[in-house]
Amino acid sequence: MNKILVPAVAAALFSIAGCGPDPLPAPGNDSPGHALSSAAPELRHQVDASRGRVWWLTREGVFFHEVNTPARTAVALKDWTFAEAAFACLPDLAIGPKGEVVVTSNVLPVLWRIDPETLAVTSHALALDADNDKDVGFSGLVYSAAHSAFFAVSESHGSLWRIDPHLSRAQKVALSEPVLKACGLALRTPAARQRADNRAGLCVRAGDEGRTVDLAPDQRSAYVRELPCTDFPIQMSRLSLSGR
Repeated sequence: MNKILVPAVAAALFSIAGCGPDPLPAPGNDSPGHALSSAAPELRHQVDASRGRVWWLTREGVFFHEVNTPARTAVALKDWTFAEAAFACLPDLAIGPKGEVVVTSNVLPVLWRIDPETLAVTSHALALDADNDKDVGFSGLVYSAAHSAFFAVSESHGSLWRIDPHLSRAQKVALSEPVLKACGLALRTPAARQRADNRAGLCVRAGDEGRTVDLAPDQRSAYVRELPCTDFPIQMSRLSLSGR
């Protein structure tokens, strides 16, 4: 894989293939979806309820364990590259429509897919339809069944991207304004949509605040509103080791 590194953060990049020695904490009582242990702000996790697994993303790589057992299994991501938290928000992971686990880089438009049955890992360099002159990575990722697509946010550019479920193309969504410091992404719940309006939307964590992003029906554009994520009954990932 050709690595295009942002000069300002190149010294902080890590290529990880494997796992670290430290044990993972047990998950708390978080509901499924984006969440993070308050005792370990460098962790993100997702619950795959259908398979009874908890997936963790750490600086050392990806692990999972069965809900009822503490024993963990590490899954190596060959050539996984990211910038340290002092320079950028953490990468993210999401569970796709077939139970696959998808992991981002926060500096490159590349995704790593973990097969839910075989645990085989494949890397997918996305074809961007814009910003090819920039270093685009993703600090938030979520799958929307309603749109049959992944959505991702880029902290460095405040941009939103629609990614097809085959992980081949990323289309930039035109925003009414950039969502700067975007360090987490989640779906608005059906109850929240009914309470606010009927538009399909996302919730973006930006700094200590939040924004809602209402998608147009064609998913090519969206309107950003200054409505905090805490107004919706979802759990967002903590942002980074630096507390951004």
